[in-house]
Amino acid sequence: MKKVLLAEDQRMVRQGLRMMIEETGEFSVAAEAGTGAEAVEQAGRIPIDVAVLDIRMPGMTGLEACRRLVEMQPDLPVLMLTTFDDNAYAIEALESGAKGFMLKDADAARLITAMKKALEGGITIDEGTAGRIIPDLMKRERHEPADVPLTKREKDIAALVGEGRTNQEIASELFLSIGTVKNHISVILDKLDLRDRTQLAIFAIRHHLV
Repeated sequence: MKKVLLAEDQRMVRQGLRMMIEETGEFSVAAEAGTGAEAVEQAGRIPIDVAVLDIRMPGMTGLEACRRLVEMQPDLPVLMLTTFDDNAYAIEALESGAKGFMLKDADAARLITAMKKALEGGITIDEGTAGRIIPDLMKRERHEPADVPLTKREKDIAALVGEGRTNQEIASELFLSIGTVKNHISVILDKLDLRDRTQLAIFAIRHHLV
């Protein structure tokens, strides 16, 4: 059973989220927090597999907590939840290293699916938000694909990462093993001096690979 860190400043909302997360029997909330600082502290002492953070919390926000968690544990998948369908929040969440941006009105099935996808290396963005932020990302620091120092195979993989695909989905699409996909992504991150696949997804969108 995968262990979850759940951070939400409103106790009743947190209790509801906990019930949603645990009802499938696949996840267990191992740590709860009411602030970003508490979330970071909990992650430093309790082993967790995935973090689910509210964006707006008193003191240290969920976005800052996300950055801290990713610095502490680069392989830790972080999902951001918010009541506010805001482009700037979504872009900042992804640039902070989050593997997902979801609205709190999403149902339990979508949340669980997003958590599973994050654990597999995929990225989930609320559909309505994605439709607005992708054009916004493409307007920022626009470059042509020719400027990207990647092989054809590496560009194909980067494009699929930009679409939010998991390693398994990329492997199936390109008829590769999962291990080969992981190796390619490591090489791509090293070539482009990027921290993780979330940054790679943003890079792929901005450089018209998607």
